[in-house]
Amino acid sequence: MKVGFVNIFGRPNAGKSTLLNAFMGEKLAIVSPKVQTTRHRIKGILTEKDYQVIFSDTPGIIEPKYKLHEKMMQAVKGSLEDADVALLLLDINDDWQLNDEIFSALRLKVPAIVLLNKVDKARKNVADAIEFFKARPYCKTVITISALQRLGLKELMEKILQYLPEGEPFFDDDNVTDLPTRFFVGELIREKIYENTDEEIPYHSTVLVHEFKEKTTLVKISANIIVNRETQKGIILGERGSKIKKIGTEARKEIEKFLGQKVFLELFVKVRPKWRENETHLREYGY
Repeated sequence: MKVGFVNIFGRPNAGKSTLLNAFMGEKLAIVSPKVQTTRHRIKGILTEKDYQVIFSDTPGIIEPKYKLHEKMMQAVKGSLEDADVALLLLDINDDWQLNDEIFSALRLKVPAIVLLNKVDKARKNVADAIEFFKARPYCKTVITISALQRLGLKELMEKILQYLPEGEPFFDDDNVTDLPTRFFVGELIREKIYENTDEEIPYHSTVLVHEFKEKTTLVKISANIIVNRETQKGIILGERGSKIKKIGTEARKEIEKFLGQKVFLELFVKVRPKWRENETHLREYGY
């Protein structure tokens, strides 16, 4: 049986979360057109008769500006240490040289597959991109894909399995992740903040689920949306509470799909100045 850790690296918005979800056949990682959506390392455990692949979606590689960013880059570093195969993902329309510099800086010690994503919307010559990355010393092979359209995933899986070692599975067959349900509930709420707010709000906010009670007919969930400033709290609430109501309604529907149960969701907005720089707050919020 082929068993191992396959970790996905790349710049923000390359499509890492979309690729993880495509492999898993369900939504484990939230996605957004906005950058820096993923803040944690999210594992998806794919078990079939002949293999168990533990995929990891990692935060987009950035230059840290806050302690929160430092925590995100620590998650990337941890993923480098246990990878059996590295998937180096880039949007084919992005700057190839910049991505090459980032991939080179990872100093990988495991086989690396360069993935040229979004080829269905390529504005650059795909053949040139393949030749460019094939010549890089870290690259074992180059595969073109569209994570959103699920193009090229069969070929990619076949190539991944070639590089994985044989062994005993790390997880039971019915495990699809090692993270708790509360984590995914918080992420689904955060996704709706990204979808319904602009400018700095998504990046200055986080979600803390402080109540999760399974009752006979539904699941009762209470969560705090954490922001930096009072003005941001006002934006999240909206006129007469219209914005937070919309966020709550959309999040509740997503959570019900995820849990397969009815949900009663309460959202509150709390101001925690400079929470992204506060070690105590970051630990409390799961970073």
